[in-house]
Amino acid sequence: MRTTILAVTGLALLAAGCATATPATPAPAAKAAAVLTVWADDSRAKPLQDLAAAFQKARGVQVKIVQKSMGGLRDDFISQAPTGQGPDLIAGPHDWLGKLVQNGVVAPIDLGATAAAFPKLALDAMRYEGQTYGLPYAIESVALLRNTKLAPKRPQTFGELVAAGQKLVRDGKADFPVGLPVDPKAGSPYHLYPLQTSFGSSVFDGGELGIDDKGGLAFAAYLRGLAEAKVISTSLSGEIATDAFREGRTPYLVTGPWDAPALARSGLAFSVEPVPPAGDQPARPFVGVQGFYVSAKSANPILANDFLLNFLATPDAQRELYAAGGRPPALTSLREELRGNLVLTGFAEAALAGSPAPNVPAMDAVWGDWGLSQLAIITGDGDPAKLTRDAADRIRAKIAN
Repeated sequence: MRTTILAVTGLALLAAGCATATPATPAPAAKAAAVLTVWADDSRAKPLQDLAAAFQKARGVQVKIVQKSMGGLRDDFISQAPTGQGPDLIAGPHDWLGKLVQNGVVAPIDLGATAAAFPKLALDAMRYEGQTYGLPYAIESVALLRNTKLAPKRPQTFGELVAAGQKLVRDGKADFPVGLPVDPKAGSPYHLYPLQTSFGSSVFDGGELGIDDKGGLAFAAYLRGLAEAKVISTSLSGEIATDAFREGRTPYLVTGPWDAPALARSGLAFSVEPVPPAGDQPARPFVGVQGFYVSAKSANPILANDFLLNFLATPDAQRELYAAGGRPPALTSLREELRGNLVLTGFAEAALAGSPAPNVPAMDAVWGDWGLSQLAIITGDGDPAKLTRDAADRIRAKIAN
């Protein structure tokens, strides 16, 4: 795969001067008093305001954008939609989908010919039990950021990466071999997942929990080895790891596009490329797909679908959403248009090599015990295989209940 290298002095990550979307089909008849309500977080509210204004001008229908905290948006929607007090559309990640469908608060949508504009990975993420429920607009995953001055050669394996980083530490040129973030309270299954999949393990395999399969146990032993070699530590949180990379104190950082704007402003020369494998199989990060859902309880479903398909699905609209959030666009033509942005291209390459995070409700039961077992492995608090099996047993019991 092509290495994407960027000297980011003066780089502007976000697109500017984006046009406003125009309707693609004739307007449906609308009631004069109809008002559409959209819930979104702060990263999407501003571009949605512009699109709402275009919809009102074209359709004569007001769209009210309500800014909500991302942390509470999903659960607020689930509780309020059945009462008729919820929104007509929401913006959010695809891994909410299972719980939204389970609670009967989102309606299936028909993307029609629009579906061909998106990669299969993004469409698959927005499907549940054979039906499509969401319009994708962005994809994201962790990737490897490489300081091209400290580490001019792209590593082909994680072992090669570790060896290069350790040599820089021994030579006094770096403080850490790699910035591989670990939350000291919750662990880091999300950041570590590419390495785990390279051992042939996945969180779910055919619907069954797989973190304690043969590959999962091999990864657990490998993780203990990384900790013993001081490659990974609970003292290296995401913030500390990012600061160390920006300051040139580590040659590598595993992170997502959310850290790219600040790193770009630092003037650091770095590349963005997929995380290399630690095992003998490809490393596949969790992929998050951001999108829009229509409420099953909407009082204006025809108008809601009109806004979704004829305004939010257009290249102009998705360009505005990209400009506001910096996530690689899901729309294939827009990624091609922006391919000169090597940071975006690198993150997109990493995401397209990954797998959508499971959107099943059972994932809510997975993260806590999974992360805590990895923390215990890293701190040396027990046998890695037993810690992994015990965590898996607890997760299975929670799923069963």
